[in-house]
Amino acid sequence: MTTPQHTANLLVELFVEELPPKALKKLGEVFAQVLADSLKAQGLAQENSIVTPYASPRRLAAHISEVMGRALDQAVRTKLMPVGVALDAAGQPTPALLKKLSAMGLGAEVVPTLQRAPDGKAEALFLDSVKPGASLAEGLQKALDEALARLPIPKVMTYQLEQGDGSDFQPGWTSVNFVRPAHGLVALHGSEEVQVSALGLKSGRVTRGHRFEAKVDKIIVLTADTYAEQLSREGAVIASFAERRADIVRQLDAAAARAGKDLRPIDDEALLDEVTALVERPNVLIGQFEAAFLEVPQECLILTMKANQKYFPLLAPSGKLTNQFLVVSNICPEDPSAIIGGNERVVRPRLADAKFFYDQDRKKTLASRQPGLAKVVYHNKLGTQAERSERVRAIAHAIVNQLRLSTVPYTVDDKDHFDVLDSKAQQAASLAKTDLLTDMVGEFPELQGIMGAYYARHEGLRDGVAIAIEDHYKPRFAGDSLPRNHTGTVVALADKLETLVGLFGIGQLPTGDKDPFALRRHALGVIRILIEKDLPLSLPALIHDAAATFGELIVDPSDALLGFMADRLAVSLREQGFTAQEVDAVLALRPARLGEVPRRLAAVRAFVALPEAAALAAANKRVGNILKKADEAVQPQVDAALLRESAEVSLYEALQSVTPSAQLAFDRGDYTASLQALASLRAPVDAFFDSVMVNADEPALKANRLGLLSVLHDAMNRVADLARLAA
Repeated sequence: MTTPQHTANLLVELFVEELPPKALKKLGEVFAQVLADSLKAQGLAQENSIVTPYASPRRLAAHISEVMGRALDQAVRTKLMPVGVALDAAGQPTPALLKKLSAMGLGAEVVPTLQRAPDGKAEALFLDSVKPGASLAEGLQKALDEALARLPIPKVMTYQLEQGDGSDFQPGWTSVNFVRPAHGLVALHGSEEVQVSALGLKSGRVTRGHRFEAKVDKIIVLTADTYAEQLSREGAVIASFAERRADIVRQLDAAAARAGKDLRPIDDEALLDEVTALVERPNVLIGQFEAAFLEVPQECLILTMKANQKYFPLLAPSGKLTNQFLVVSNICPEDPSAIIGGNERVVRPRLADAKFFYDQDRKKTLASRQPGLAKVVYHNKLGTQAERSERVRAIAHAIVNQLRLSTVPYTVDDKDHFDVLDSKAQQAASLAKTDLLTDMVGEFPELQGIMGAYYARHEGLRDGVAIAIEDHYKPRFAGDSLPRNHTGTVVALADKLETLVGLFGIGQLPTGDKDPFALRRHALGVIRILIEKDLPLSLPALIHDAAATFGELIVDPSDALLGFMADRLAVSLREQGFTAQEVDAVLALRPARLGEVPRRLAAVRAFVALPEAAALAAANKRVGNILKKADEAVQPQVDAALLRESAEVSLYEALQSVTPSAQLAFDRGDYTASLQALASLRAPVDAFFDSVMVNADEPALKANRLGLLSVLHDAMNRVADLARLAA
């Protein structure tokens, strides 16, 4: 066995050309974590070793603490074969054993050292040996190969090695596949180099810093622990992605404070990550553009500055865009005026384009663009955007009618009775997709809906219609706001239902992690609107009405879609903290009105806290099983004259007493009170099962007792399927 080896911190760096910025953060995290996990699995790193990832535009690196120079030897016990097969009656090795040992490179001389040990019901022979611990060079090579193979590379490049890359391959003839061409590899264990290779490169201790601001051309890394400090001091590089990001945030806030009182940079985590991946030495500068551009909707200006220029627009406390922006530069000259001026010149044509698109788009009304939707294919099996808009309009009309006819009162604005709501919803539905044909949305698809609202207001359309055109895409993502008014709510529901029903109706269902039409997001949007707006709408009726608008284009997808929606709802509710049992109990009844689900869940949670809950849930499960096994369908009817046993009389009387109050609470939507009223049934239910034979010999008696259990079952399962709460 080897003696314990000295430990030291390990540094591995792969120096490359500029990495894709949107992937850099993930690349750095995976590179470091896979390296560390592999070294731990090989016994070279400790379980509590600290892993520090580094990722800049031109490097992926990892610092791992407490790494051994060689792993400890491991005792290995290998099962050979059962003793009865390995040894003959005299205890001598059989040909089978000798053949097995020979295949392992061993001879008969090891037979005396073999160990007998129980193996199930018999005994087997085992060979004890020692597996030498891997050297760090061997283990790191394996870990490095694994890390490179598992990198989430968005797109692989093929390139040829160049002279001077430190490889054994012939330059110009050997091709390498990687995310970007690699030019250097560093591997240090403390201050000692570790000999490994990757991508045609041999490891050493030389790296490079900032392209323009490094103090030296080549940085000789002294030790694993001096890597980050040397890069910062000699190379003008903040190697840590997290530290660089934090420095950018600090500089953005400071620059915003210099730019004006209470100004703030736009909050965009994705943009911040992308900019962090574009610079090695961040330097935040303030630029500005002509105030006249602020006449263009600020969403357009913000998007073009973020998407095209990677700028951080500055906002006033009210959220209104100012004509100043922040640039994160990668260099720090004494006089930054040239950089600022260059960025101001570059952004001006972008803003001018946005203004041109906006001015041109307003020359045509949204209604005049409607015929153009007939030339835009929505789906080859579902027709054009014009046909889709007509379906959304029809579904919106059906939704308003459901609201109008609902037995649960639903109040719209005083000035907005159902006829007006219907008119506005149909108008908004007809115009909602027309901004897809505008120049602005053609350039920036992310602005669909938003620009439609601006153009609607420009035309003088009712503000409710304009808001609905913008909001019919909401919620666009998890945590997004819901439509702001009744019209937007109706059109958003109609639009999402049209998408879900249409695509399910032609068999375009999500599979695994593939969901090209974002149907999971649409389903959650419908669920959120129905629940959070507490709309008195039946989901099955909504799907039925939506399916009717497609005619013979689709096969009725109601069953599959309802199941899909139930699954998405269950996942969402569990993520909100409800237990699987609670969710299962409520959704087992497939409540048609999703707005009731939160109240039902709250009632179930309150019921579970009662001391009687467990016994009643178990009894309910027993009742359900009895009724399922009945020879014929059982009707919830009881003939009081046939009640003979005192326990069944007591249960019948308890039901007569409890059911009216439970039903009254249920009818007014007080599901908690409805369930809690059932708690008093525990004693008579327990007594019934203790002393009453349900399957009596007399058919009439048996049928009556089954009818009593059916009445009990119906009373207990109005709010939720309580049997699902049984342990």
